[in-house]
Amino acid sequence: MNTLRFLICLLYLCTFTNCIAPNEEEAVKEVAYDLSNPDLQKLYEFQDRRLIDSLVPYFSHDDPSFRYAAAIAFGSIKDEKALTPLSNLLRDTSLEVRVAAAYAMGQIGSPKGEPLLVKGFQRLDSLGKYDRFNGAILEAIGKCGSKEFLQAMATTTPYGMKDTLELEGKAYGIYRYMLRGITVKEGTEKMVNFISKTVPKYPESVRLVAANYLARAKDIRIDTFSTILANAFVKAKNDNIRMALAIALGKTKTPAALDILLNSFPKEKNVWVKCNIITGLGNFDYRRTKDIMLATLYDENEHLAQKAAQFFVDHGNVVDAPDYWRMARDSNLLLPTKILLYKAANKNLYPSAINTRAAINRDLKIAYETTQNDYHKSMIFDALSPYSPNYKFIWEQARIANIPVLRTAAVTALGNICRSPNFRRFFGEYHRYRKREISAYLVEAVKSGDAGMIAEAAYVLADPELEFNTIIDSTNFLETAQQNLELPKEVESYDALQKTINFFNGISTELKTTKPKYNHPIDWETVIKVSDNTRGKIATNKGTITLRFLPDAAPGSVANFITLAKRGFYDDKYFHRVVPNFVIQGGDPRGDGYGSLDYSIRSELPPLSYNKGGFVGMASAGNDTEGVQWFITHSPTLHLDGKYTIFAEVIEGMDVVNEILMGDKIEKIIVNN
Repeated sequence: MNTLRFLICLLYLCTFTNCIAPNEEEAVKEVAYDLSNPDLQKLYEFQDRRLIDSLVPYFSHDDPSFRYAAAIAFGSIKDEKALTPLSNLLRDTSLEVRVAAAYAMGQIGSPKGEPLLVKGFQRLDSLGKYDRFNGAILEAIGKCGSKEFLQAMATTTPYGMKDTLELEGKAYGIYRYMLRGITVKEGTEKMVNFISKTVPKYPESVRLVAANYLARAKDIRIDTFSTILANAFVKAKNDNIRMALAIALGKTKTPAALDILLNSFPKEKNVWVKCNIITGLGNFDYRRTKDIMLATLYDENEHLAQKAAQFFVDHGNVVDAPDYWRMARDSNLLLPTKILLYKAANKNLYPSAINTRAAINRDLKIAYETTQNDYHKSMIFDALSPYSPNYKFIWEQARIANIPVLRTAAVTALGNICRSPNFRRFFGEYHRYRKREISAYLVEAVKSGDAGMIAEAAYVLADPELEFNTIIDSTNFLETAQQNLELPKEVESYDALQKTINFFNGISTELKTTKPKYNHPIDWETVIKVSDNTRGKIATNKGTITLRFLPDAAPGSVANFITLAKRGFYDDKYFHRVVPNFVIQGGDPRGDGYGSLDYSIRSELPPLSYNKGGFVGMASAGNDTEGVQWFITHSPTLHLDGKYTIFAEVIEGMDVVNEILMGDKIEKIIVNN
């Protein structure tokens, strides 16, 4: 450890000194937003325009509301040049401003922020006055700090139970480190301690973060904690904690963990916990888990049935492949579940089982011709992709389809075909010829001018393992297609092409997202009409979802959503993406995830957390690329914090959110007071 890192850790570990004497709290003026204030609107405009030099002077404003808003602005802008002036706010007279400054410094993510944040930590705090601020410091360091500091954070003396906010900060700090791919054994042990200790019991907010760390962290060894995690899973009353622990328990891969998950599954009442138990069971011997998955195929909850079918796609074997096909023909199953079973059969069948494979793919093609649901058709393309000779059928359908969902899904399927481990086996000595033929299809897709096809083809062409750069000898078609794209509307496709161009030219494909220039001011007339009583009612074919808006957190996103809703833009759109126990996503005019309008809005990222289900966030392809698509979370999704704008929350209709499937319709959105 170098001298600087050692001093940083020493500063943190020291419990008897303080680098910055805390100033007295501001007694009269508190942080309070009035979005009708023209001066505050101007500050937001500076944030939207990313005018750093215009924002920094607000750091010395007499009103803490303006200092707070200016500090929070850099949580969205994420510019390293603001670190030093932000660090001066760590000693502000307002605790809210100090917390905002710490958050913004973490969001910037620069290693240069670590020593400045450590210096701001308030250690002489016997009354717990600065618990929230210290917690914000620790979480911020988790976004920018060194591995040495993580080691120090994980090995300090445990806090008392009264220091809930500081404990949360430590848990979040370790979690944020993990999201950056940085873990230490002591950090994992600390999270296990948070989740397992019953006397005294840690706050649920801390346990939630710890459980999500254990579920999400890669390359950590937790098998030795199997018994501890099993006990925590069984005893936990909070469903959100239990669903994360179900995945963590599966990662231990121990016999005891398997028994707990198998025994809990039939008795479990929460659908999302059951979905995560299925994920956890994927770590164990298929023969021990097969029967319970077979039974779940017939569950009345469609999410669970599809999750069970996906289990056979991911973990099935060649012996049972004919059985997947036979089950797929069961009329008691819904079509999406059947399609997934067909895919499991197609993927796992012996290459020599020619007659069975022919029957499987014949069934799928008949289903494609007979179903009227375009999202089911897109699933069929995916189910056909494990059998490489289907590439011609898939591309022929893409050529005649005038539906973005199908055209995009077809190109994605071509990519899956090329990546199939059986590609050479199916084509034998002709595999190079077939690959060259598919490359011509991908070039045609790029030349099509269709944003979805372009992006998906670009991703396939840029896959280094497929070596398309040895087949295609010119990037002219890529550059021409890129020049013809509309920005900012098709920025995701633009970036995908740039990555492919770089790959073909032997340049690093580590590409920063193109940030659209400021092009869409906030509609303040709409914003100031939003009150605590304003509601957005999303009428779907499954029922109504009612939203409460958060204009203080994301005025631009709120105004954009309300304006589009009142124009009828969202009428008859679809939920084009549904991931069980994660999100439902809709609002795309194309219906395939690549749709937008001819403008973009800015990311708005104040210190809010996706720490429960029902938050409504803006979909994006990177900072400042938001437009018309949005999503609603099923459950806590802490890894989205600080990356995706939260502009509303569900206050009624979470049961409807939980029933939505891919292809369900947004009939109308009504906004009223």
